[in-house]
Amino acid sequence: VQLQASGGGLVQAGDSLRLSCAASGGTLRAYHMAWFRQAPEKGREFVAGISRSFNRIYGADSGSGRFTISRDNAKNTVYLEMNNLEPDDTAVYQCALTSIVSYSSNYGDPSNYKIWGQGTLVTVSS
Repeated sequence: VQLQASGGGLVQAGDSLRLSCAASGGTLRAYHMAWFRQAPEKGREFVAGISRSFNRIYGADSGSGRFTISRDNAKNTVYLEMNNLEPDDTAVYQCALTSIVSYSSNYGDPSNYKIWGQGTLVTVSS
């Protein structure tokens, strides 16, 4: 499976963006999916995850309810809806997948994800 993230860009504070992560070479239905981000000179940070069964959603506190992850298995795509963006949201956003069994206990650890997309840059100006 290969992942292709898109939808990033330069926006102003308060704007919204929707990122997409499209899969090829396999189906996303079999995997838990997540978005991570990495800002300049900072470590990789978990943003949101969605389970393969029942679409349970896991979110990081840093999103403060502004970010929503969703998946469309028919389109083999995962989305990240980001609202009321802030300059601190500036980062490269990557999607990733995992088939780990205990996802509810392990969703935030990037080492549990085995395939990553190339990332899409989001820049939020003040």
